[in-house]
Amino acid sequence: MTARYETHGPVAVITLDNPPVNGLGFATRQAVTDGLQRAGSDAQIRAIVITGAGKAFSGGADIREFGKPAALAEPNLLSVIRACELSDKPVVAALHSVAMGGGLELALGCHYRIAAPGCQVALPEVKLGLLPGAGGTQRLPRAIGVEPALNMILSGDAVKSELLAQIPGQKLFDRLAASADSLLTEALALAQQVADLRPLPLVRHLKCAHPQGDAYFQFARNTASVMARNLPAPVKCVDSVQNATRLPFEEGMLREREMFINLMWTPQSRALRHLFAAERAVAKIPDVPDDTPKRTVASVCIVGAGTMGSGIALNFLNAGLPVTLLETGQPGLDRGVAAIQGYFQAQVGKRKLTAEKMHERLALLKPSLNMADLAHADLVIEAVFEDMAVKEQVFRQLDRVCKPGAILASNTSTLDVDRIAAFTERPRDVIGLHFFSPAQVMKLLEVVRGKQTAKDVLATAMALAKKIRKTAVVSGVCDGFIGNRMIEQYARQAGFLLDEGCTPAQVDRAIEKFGFAMGPFRMGDLAGNDIGWAIRKRRYVEQPGLRYSKTADLLCEAGRFGQKTGAGWYDYAAGRRDAQPSAQVVEMIEKHRASLGLKPRRIDDEEIVQRLVFSLVNEAAHILEEGIAARASDIDMVYVTGYGFPVWRGGPMHYADGVGLFNVVQAMHRFARNPLDDAAFWQPAPSLAQLAAEGKTFNNA
Repeated sequence: MTARYETHGPVAVITLDNPPVNGLGFATRQAVTDGLQRAGSDAQIRAIVITGAGKAFSGGADIREFGKPAALAEPNLLSVIRACELSDKPVVAALHSVAMGGGLELALGCHYRIAAPGCQVALPEVKLGLLPGAGGTQRLPRAIGVEPALNMILSGDAVKSELLAQIPGQKLFDRLAASADSLLTEALALAQQVADLRPLPLVRHLKCAHPQGDAYFQFARNTASVMARNLPAPVKCVDSVQNATRLPFEEGMLREREMFINLMWTPQSRALRHLFAAERAVAKIPDVPDDTPKRTVASVCIVGAGTMGSGIALNFLNAGLPVTLLETGQPGLDRGVAAIQGYFQAQVGKRKLTAEKMHERLALLKPSLNMADLAHADLVIEAVFEDMAVKEQVFRQLDRVCKPGAILASNTSTLDVDRIAAFTERPRDVIGLHFFSPAQVMKLLEVVRGKQTAKDVLATAMALAKKIRKTAVVSGVCDGFIGNRMIEQYARQAGFLLDEGCTPAQVDRAIEKFGFAMGPFRMGDLAGNDIGWAIRKRRYVEQPGLRYSKTADLLCEAGRFGQKTGAGWYDYAAGRRDAQPSAQVVEMIEKHRASLGLKPRRIDDEEIVQRLVFSLVNEAAHILEEGIAARASDIDMVYVTGYGFPVWRGGPMHYADGVGLFNVVQAMHRFARNPLDDAAFWQPAPSLAQLAAEGKTFNNA
């Protein structure tokens, strides 16, 4: 059973027991309604308490049922809530730890509510492209007021129970328990206290209005449409809460349910639900069980105090871990420390951090010029120049200095982690931890598993990523790993588009209109065009047959490395980051095109987007075939969290599934016929061709 029934004298207690968060799947809903019926039929029972076992009251509906018959099977959540309302014996919800989504909606349908302090209360459905579908938009505004309720619904963020209890006139909680430990005892006392009170109070009977009426909702609607331009759910949330103020309760409920079902089938909601599941799957490594022992990481050393090194250090300082920041020279060390101090000072200035917390975190930082200071570190992360000879020098030193059992990690973005591991006598302790710039901001962490990386090292890295609030995706060893290997093909296509008639601004506009945070040329200017230049120089030696447009090389030969030099694919005014189209660059492209004897052709946005996005998809299919990534959804997480792929499209693999892999393959065949493109690259990866032929998808192969 996923819910337990017990009696405490005259009070029946129904305890949701469906780990990990007491999700309200079909079996749990059935058990709750059975418990309500049992209590209602027992003459000895005068009141009922509903609570949750373990670490949650309830995290809400079971997302695995969304879009499936089980979600609507009776008793559905609406029926469970109605059974609570119709109970002729008072039902008390005892909330603790987590009360979210359908869990909060269930509590709102009870007659009374008591909450433990610190209980995280939320209606997070908007984060899945939905609105609350079991009365949340109708009951919560009645319980805490329109504005607080709409703010909660639009943000989807959790609010602590004690803060909600302070809202003037709130009817969400009848009382707060003294502690989580005393919650059940106090809930039982409340149940007995109200056992004979009639009529039983219902949230649906509370008044709901806003003093500014329609003007307030129009303002909220305008704000939501701007803040979430490509997502329909936020505006629908506003509409539904407005209905709570204008319509009879039952009619408002019908409208809410209709909107919920319509949103369920939108591509945006499917994408967000896919990413929700993908984020949970990404931590599961097939051959590394959850109970794999983990190494203790109580101290960290970062080798290299440059932009990446200081940014990486910030992650661990923010997590409360002591960090030694090592450099070879005082000027470089001073710059790194100054960057860390500047970051914390800025956080204090924005009121995101107190001065006391800043000093606590800075006290964890130990600047050093002495390699011997690494001797006691549990984790050492190398963040030096991206050159194998430099990496070799560092890792040979680490091997001599670091204690046995220390994890040795490289922040390399493209280099062979197995070669790096071979510079040591302890390859089992070596792993890649590829942070993305700016390291203190970007969510993605590629965890690169070498051939000899120990399972406990991998398990430790994944747990540590969670501690520093990163989305960790495991990658095998290959040139560029997952993200950069794919982005190289994307960049190649962008270059070919310039040769064929596009300008950098045209390409960037098309892909940004598609939803990318930044187009390939603005991204190159931000990262530094010299980085790609160094990679291409290596490619020219290692893969002489691989074709590139020469425009990017010409740009770098002119010293236009991007924002850091004030000129790249775009021009940048001193001290500013807004990209201005460059007549000089357009002239350079046109001259190069003429030197090749090419005439520009008109290229529409659809072709630009397809060539860029499908290049990612085809390379990703090869990555899956080679076992570099464990699953297609892992690749989606890499691109959404690290490369600015539009969240509401669900990542490149989910997007390709939505387009239809047959259609993707047909487009690739068209691109292969383009004499100016790379016909060999556009041959569909075998797995992609097979899935397309069988009518399957990447994420449900």
